[in-house]
Amino acid sequence: MVINGISNYKFLKFMPNILGIKYGGHDTSAAIMVKGKIIAACAQERFSLDKHSRKFPIDAINECLKIAKIKIKDIDEIAFVNDLKSYIREIYLKPAIKDDSRIQFMLNDVERIKRAYNMESILREKLNFKGKIGFYRHHLCHVASAYYPSGFKNALCVSLDGVGEYETGIMVGAKNGKIKVLSSENVYPNSLGLVYSAITFYLGWKHHCDEGIIMGLAPYGNSKNIVPGTKKTYKSFFNKIIKVKSDFKYEVNPEFMDYYNQRDKWVSDDFIKIFGKKRNFKDKITQHHKDIAAALQERLEEIVLKQLKKAKEKFKFKNLCLAGGVSLNCSMNGEILKKKIFDRIFVTPASGDDGCAIGACYLAYQKLRKRLLPKKNYNFYLGSRYSSTKIKKSILKSKSKYQIPSDLYNTTAKLLADGKIVAWFQNGAEFGPRALGNRSILCRPYPVKMKDYLNSRVKFREEFRPFAPAVLEKFQKDYFEIEQNSPHMLMACKVKKSKKNIIPAVVHVDDTCRVQTVNENLNNKFNNLLEAFYNLTNIPVLLNTSFNVKGQPIVNTPEQAINTFKNTNIDVLVIDNYILAKK
Repeated sequence: MVINGISNYKFLKFMPNILGIKYGGHDTSAAIMVKGKIIAACAQERFSLDKHSRKFPIDAINECLKIAKIKIKDIDEIAFVNDLKSYIREIYLKPAIKDDSRIQFMLNDVERIKRAYNMESILREKLNFKGKIGFYRHHLCHVASAYYPSGFKNALCVSLDGVGEYETGIMVGAKNGKIKVLSSENVYPNSLGLVYSAITFYLGWKHHCDEGIIMGLAPYGNSKNIVPGTKKTYKSFFNKIIKVKSDFKYEVNPEFMDYYNQRDKWVSDDFIKIFGKKRNFKDKITQHHKDIAAALQERLEEIVLKQLKKAKEKFKFKNLCLAGGVSLNCSMNGEILKKKIFDRIFVTPASGDDGCAIGACYLAYQKLRKRLLPKKNYNFYLGSRYSSTKIKKSILKSKSKYQIPSDLYNTTAKLLADGKIVAWFQNGAEFGPRALGNRSILCRPYPVKMKDYLNSRVKFREEFRPFAPAVLEKFQKDYFEIEQNSPHMLMACKVKKSKKNIIPAVVHVDDTCRVQTVNENLNNKFNNLLEAFYNLTNIPVLLNTSFNVKGQPIVNTPEQAINTFKNTNIDVLVIDNYILAKK
């Protein structure tokens, strides 16, 4: 038997090199799998410096090849995210046949359609690639990116985001490495992700970018308040905006949402009549805006929790894997965990579209080898990494003064204990939107004004935005009400009452936080720093936020780290074994 020119005997030993690519939409990215293991993964935004980049991920591809120490000619298959012909048919052609208004929508996107239809030619031209190219369904890529590194032999896997080819979410049953779609009833324009994006846009922030801000704003609101000029609550209106139709199906009311007809309009004229004009970014945030955010968040959690409870009853899975952009909503994830619907939950840290590149690699490998089993792998430090030699050259080029302390961890811990803001740059960059201790800004979690200082003087963002705590795993239950480890900062939980006054800078207005649990196996350097801080202060917690400023991607290179350090109110930069401090 010969498969793709490979004899049966050779095929049994064949361990393909696979390049996953996400392109066509926001959060373009690349990933490489070698011998069934993800070696590298990078988002294009870290190189092009446009957040949630839509550019062809050539820099991400080249960086992944560099990390894997292979060339494009060594790639056996490019695994591309999305079944593009299905996407064109379902999003553009079928609606245009039924609805004349969609014809103009299609014509406005003709260049996008042409690019999608000719994607194979584009890939071959840009990469000079002559090998096999496979196309994989968007939501299956999401699901695979969560299931295979989860370590769960069997699991219910759920993907929720804006839209894939035409589905806006799916439920999958995963058993012994094989995945089977259980429900895919929710299709465009019925989308929890797009409604959340629409409200993000209406409230004055960027859609497909700032949805996390709305999640942070929601606890300040009250969905039971009455909408001005009506006799109805915010909650009652959002119950109308998203209607539950069956156990696994919901429907977005077209009276309120308009993203289906006009790109970048998002909400309808009827929505404006009820809730008032769109907030401009610089306008004051009122209680009205907070109540809208609260009602949206509450409706999201309500629908997802109901669906998951029904799925548990029907399909009997004890474990849950989550992916898709909606799964970055850590408040929702925290509620799922708190309800104890499932024994264990794994949320992939690259839940957004960038993570699909990893999922495509897994799907391609499973198709080629048919023997891929889930294996616990929580290491998502898959991005760019730099040698000490390279870092030193960057420091010298910047003409920065530096020191090399005899004890890096105790020296840094002392700076943190003294109230310094420390940028921490180590090893491989995190893949996904969360800084997990390799590209982080750190400070002590007290007093409460540390949060305000970071928001106003370092991050340059809204005062209500919360910060996350990083805690030594062995102390997590002493400080937080959480039943499982949370290494990727994707589950919100309550801070224990006895600890609120000890770590006030990481406690949100509703007494929750987005906790990251840290151990030496997953991140030895960050663990050592937390241990040193604990030994000095008797507090095993640091405030951890991403090493960037508002509107910019997380820093990737030593040069970016040094420039951000110099141009903000960060006090100290710890990069590899070097400490840079301002005069």
